[in-house]
Amino acid sequence: MRSHFYRSASKAARSFLSSSKNSASRFVPEGRTVAATAAVSLRGKASHLASLGGANASGTWLSTALAIPAAAYLLQDQEAYAAEMERTFIAIKPDGVQRGLISEIVARFERKGFKLVAIKVVVPSKDFAQKHYHDLSERPFFNGLCDFLSSGPVVAMVWEGEGVIKYGRKLIGATDPQKSEPGTIRGDLAVVVGRNIIHGSDGPETAKDEIKLWFKPEELVSYTHNAEKWIYGDN
Repeated sequence: MRSHFYRSASKAARSFLSSSKNSASRFVPEGRTVAATAAVSLRGKASHLASLGGANASGTWLSTALAIPAAAYLLQDQEAYAAEMERTFIAIKPDGVQRGLISEIVARFERKGFKLVAIKVVVPSKDFAQKHYHDLSERPFFNGLCDFLSSGPVVAMVWEGEGVIKYGRKLIGATDPQKSEPGTIRGDLAVVVGRNIIHGSDGPETAKDEIKLWFKPEELVSYTHNAEKWIYGDN
């Protein structure tokens, strides 16, 4: 009888997710209606099981019945929100790490309102650096560029937010720090091209490729930040 209940609960949860997965809105009001309907349906099954298993079973089965559609809704809402948010790859190069600029750079992205969803410190191999800079393989500086990226620790990150790819590049500044505006990371913290301290994806496809190269899927985290209602709230 318990297995029958779990199958019914699972079916209700899947039905809920299927009914609301096509929504493009950050908040999915109709999902709550589906969740409530599923809860009512499962409540009936829980009551039936309680009559078979005794008074103590009632609270347990009812709690489970109500929790499943609610959990399914929260999962769907989180996934829909994450899918709507853009992601970009940002790396603090060995010079930025060695100069102690990690917290300064992270703080600039956080103050803007972007959300950190992945971070790790790695020392890339020369072969890995060549994969990262594959689009520059024909340039005369390619070998030196790869040598430098693999010369020490790199802080690899994935940032999330509306327009994070384009605006992330604005935060970083021009490739040549001498041409970067004051207020940008390179404009404030770097001097020459060969030591410009940071890398950022230059477009959606590049971001996808670089995130895939540097991170495994399970290393990326989807979550709702408490400040988001103050960043993206609609009046």
